[in-house]
Amino acid sequence: MTAPTVEALRQQLQDARIAGDVATPRENNLEKYAMFARGLPWAGFGLEPSRTWSVDDVVALMARKVGVSADLDYRRGPDWIDPDLTIDGLIRMAACLAEVSGPGHRVIVATGHPAGLLAVHLPLARALAATGTEILAPAMGWSYDLNTHRGEVTREIRYISGVAMVSTRGELNHTHSPRPMEAILAALAAAGDEPPDLVLADHGWAGAAGQAAITSVGFADSNDPALFVGEHEGKVRVAVPLDDNVEPHLYATLTAFLLHEAGLA
Repeated sequence: MTAPTVEALRQQLQDARIAGDVATPRENNLEKYAMFARGLPWAGFGLEPSRTWSVDDVVALMARKVGVSADLDYRRGPDWIDPDLTIDGLIRMAACLAEVSGPGHRVIVATGHPAGLLAVHLPLARALAATGTEILAPAMGWSYDLNTHRGEVTREIRYISGVAMVSTRGELNHTHSPRPMEAILAALAAAGDEPPDLVLADHGWAGAAGQAAITSVGFADSNDPALFVGEHEGKVRVAVPLDDNVEPHLYATLTAFLLHEAGLA
């Protein structure tokens, strides 16, 4: 796919509701900001903030980094992701990808949102590998038990074309958990290997890497403040704001832009 101009990308992001008037409502954003402020592990993505964050603090930060409304009295209705902040994040992410392009560099690619963002991670992993970048696949098959509404399930790390995800009985799962990335980093250390030069991910995969002081770039939705807090505090290099669960084919324009900006097209 030919890389779009910035103007064409901005329009497509809004048409696809990847940015602009997105599907996540204000009340859901505020609920998740409150969970993060209360320190709930589910909302923290494995990051340990360097200070206490109130809901008001989170709203102010998300208004700056994502484009959601800064009005604390606005409680219900649609909310917003500024497409120009998305584009800025993509440009900064592309610069990080360019830094690890070529032989001698080692990268981990992972997603906690395979129903949507796998469509972005797969071509990025493929393009990096084509330059000679080593795409790592540690801890393949590592598993952990998790209590869900369906009872206890076992999830394991599974790789598809170099992209790490978690799987339960053949399903690819949505996850916020940092545990799989922590297991990957532990497996590298146990083998005497150096950490990767970059982690390209989202959710707890990106958060756990950032907490471990590894260069981490990732995608995050307007109701997931952890990576943006991590970016603000210097633990995450780049957090790109977008709706992380639109239909996979709608990310093709964004992906073409990233590949072009990173010199990987």
